[in-house]
Amino acid sequence: MAAPEEVRYTALGVMSGSSLDGLDLALCHFALRGGRWSFTLEDARTVPYDRAFQQKLVAVMNGSALDLARLDRDLGDRIGHAALDFLIGRHVDLVASHGHTIFHKPDEGLTVQIGHGARIAAVTGRRTITDFRSLDVALGGQGAPLVPLGERLLFPDHRAFLNIGGICNIALHGGRDVLGYDVCIGNQALNLLAAEAGQPFDRDGAMARTGSVDEGLLKQLNALPFHHRTPPRSLGREWFDAEVLPLIKDERIALKDRMRTVVEHIALMVAGVVAAGTEELLVTGGGAHNSFLIERIQAQTRARINVPEKGIVDFKEAVIFAFLGVRRLRGESTALASVTGARREASGGSLFNAN
Repeated sequence: MAAPEEVRYTALGVMSGSSLDGLDLALCHFALRGGRWSFTLEDARTVPYDRAFQQKLVAVMNGSALDLARLDRDLGDRIGHAALDFLIGRHVDLVASHGHTIFHKPDEGLTVQIGHGARIAAVTGRRTITDFRSLDVALGGQGAPLVPLGERLLFPDHRAFLNIGGICNIALHGGRDVLGYDVCIGNQALNLLAAEAGQPFDRDGAMARTGSVDEGLLKQLNALPFHHRTPPRSLGREWFDAEVLPLIKDERIALKDRMRTVVEHIALMVAGVVAAGTEELLVTGGGAHNSFLIERIQAQTRARINVPEKGIVDFKEAVIFAFLGVRRLRGESTALASVTGARREASGGSLFNAN
């Protein structure tokens, strides 16, 4: 019997997260043989956002429709030029861009990620796929998280995943069933508090480590109604601004104590959703570099915390969106309905052929 034929793809994944750090770019090779996927991460980089552009991404939520259209255009051009520079001398089958989430209200049937796909395709001259979440939302789903599908197919040796980005989300893979959802706030809160001290982030959680838990603030954060909703569930910037920001900006509490309290809140929320019997939790995202936060999560759960090599920590989501782009190109599902709550699985994403 002949060996099964191997099918290969090369894709560039681009991710812009709610922590507002910048653009993550991951150049990946994917291979499908005998029904099993494998991947290699050839190269990756982060292109930071300048402070002025970060402010635009936040302010546009309260801006005009024209402001939003212009920023969509500008981010598309920015992604396109970053990708073009990164890909000099390299072949890719496609560019898959998550874009940047501005509005996420699946209960109203909408989610908006900017980063104009047509402009990315025009700048790069490469086939481009964007807008991965909208079809799932149109089918009654949360449109998030989408990463568990990639975890299931690309990381089959792991069963429990935690991503600590601007928002913390978890995926628990048990047999045929996968449960995945947003858990609580993450770097969105920690980075904002670090900015009060003139820092882009709290390196290794050093500032939080010197603080004390404010029990009143912790109780308020833990009691937020979102944390008591059953999955599927997902978070957007709107929730952070309305529910979390008024609590953590209380300057009657020392800054270091607010940071310490947010760390403890995250650790408790994560521990509360890690299934009993989970032996290992694979932790990725920028928050995985916060050694104090990892210590507190480990202290609150019996699962062994596994922080993988830096490339996977920093670029796992960009890798998976590159993979979802390949899935879209093949007409295969790009989300798990069991995770998002959609009526059915579908192949989501808008495709722009440059030529």
